[in-house]
Amino acid sequence: MNKIYTIPNIITFIRIFLIPIILYLLFSENPNIVLIAGFLFIISSVSDYFDGYLARTLNQSSKLGTLLDPIADKLLIASVIIVLVDTGVISNIHVVPAIIILLREIAISGLREFLAKLNTDMPVSKLAKYKTTFQMVSLSILIISLGFELNDLLWNLGLITLWIAAIITLLSGYNYMIKGMKHI
Repeated sequence: MNKIYTIPNIITFIRIFLIPIILYLLFSENPNIVLIAGFLFIISSVSDYFDGYLARTLNQSSKLGTLLDPIADKLLIASVIIVLVDTGVISNIHVVPAIIILLREIAISGLREFLAKLNTDMPVSKLAKYKTTFQMVSLSILIISLGFELNDLLWNLGLITLWIAAIITLLSGYNYMIKGMKHI
């Protein structure tokens, strides 16, 4: 089978394809449409687990999948954060964890690119997987709270998990920087 058109890669392509649709739906004034965006975001988030699982289980790991999977995650998370800040779902002091998440993703992507030029691989850590999971859970809750017209309980839970995600993001970024500096 062609290593491009594997089941895990197709799932990743679909996840990337869904990003602009999710973003478009998030700008809707209709809460039901926003809930559809939330549903698609949750499907995209869960598919992140399944593409990796299937790649390992079906022995369909590929260089393309290794490249695209983290890019898809970062595009999904970063773009939704930007829309949620723009729409005011994330505002005031709560923009800080959003910025922390975005800056970490950019910094670590740059570090990975630099290390790749040195032929140094930096595998994804367990903490980084927890980070991504917390980010996706937090953003899911925030989107759903928007769909329920900013249900205060959900919105506050989403903001709390956003702060927790930012703390895990900082710790993960710090660990990568320490490992990366050893190679510089």
